[in-house]
Amino acid sequence: MPKSRTSSFTRRGFVAAGGALGLVAVLAACGGSDSAKGDGGKDNGAAASGPWTFKDDLGKDVSTKSTPKNIVAFTGTAAALYDYGVPVKGVFGPTKTADGKPDVQAGSMDISKVEILGNVYDEFNVEKYAALQPDLLVTNSWDGTYWYVPEASKDKILALAPAAAVKVGGDVTLDKALERTADLAKSLGADLNSKKVVDSKARFEAAAAKVREATKANPGVKVLVGSGSDALFYASTPETAADLKYFKQLGVEFVTPEKLDEGGFFESLSWENAGKYKADVILLDNRTGTLQPEQLKAKPTWGELPAVKAGQVVPRVTEPIFSYDKCAQILEDLAKSIQSAKKVS
Repeated sequence: MPKSRTSSFTRRGFVAAGGALGLVAVLAACGGSDSAKGDGGKDNGAAASGPWTFKDDLGKDVSTKSTPKNIVAFTGTAAALYDYGVPVKGVFGPTKTADGKPDVQAGSMDISKVEILGNVYDEFNVEKYAALQPDLLVTNSWDGTYWYVPEASKDKILALAPAAAVKVGGDVTLDKALERTADLAKSLGADLNSKKVVDSKARFEAAAAKVREATKANPGVKVLVGSGSDALFYASTPETAADLKYFKQLGVEFVTPEKLDEGGFFESLSWENAGKYKADVILLDNRTGTLQPEQLKAKPTWGELPAVKAGQVVPRVTEPIFSYDKCAQILEDLAKSIQSAKKVS
């Protein structure tokens, strides 16, 4: 999982005194939820009139008595489901910025129409979640855990409704994560044969071809994936994230850091050592809470990086919205960046 900005977060405990008792009362009122026991191997959702089951990427057969309607999801997962026409009741994860605008991870969702249960890492209002009477919780998984489900309250959350996760890290590539998200959306009622979905997938495939063409037409362009915080510059490996692994398959040449931190996702560099790796293009983490180019001007070593001097810093959608609609744009932007890049390293 991309932890380049979570290291600065303080882990929060569960709701303050009295929260647990309040939760018990809410649970009693809601009457619990359908069991998540599997049926032994079905992989896709059943018709709305019958039982629903989905084998998720944690290997669990997730099932309910009927197709879930009250769905709560990690913001980015919810945004992907929205692109397929599957609405959610509540979200958790970066949804709204400090000025009230939709976070980049909210995609095309109308955030005024969803209950925001938590807006930052380790924040999840369990009582509000219970009040939504959820049928299903869905999220991504980078490392075998439920992304943005706080460890401190995980057991209470997972007791309220079945949970399904789509793997987006490790050995999974972007195209596979997209397929699995589409499978989940289909099981929840999405029409994958709709013109919008068919056109979006065709656009994605065409964009992938553009990236291949760009890397062949402009070989040798070195790309560094980075993320900035006040104290550190993080250089990411292309080997653990679905998007970067797929870009590599398309021919993108990445700078691979030598000494990865615990977890194996990136190398933490002091700003004095930010120039350790030379690159022609920098893909810079675009998530809320990370430093963006205007803010990074205050870091002298940032301005000395060859890619920065050449104006070849482009946003990286570090946590993609796994719909063909959103990922097609990512590939189109990447193709343009590679095609126009000058070798400066």
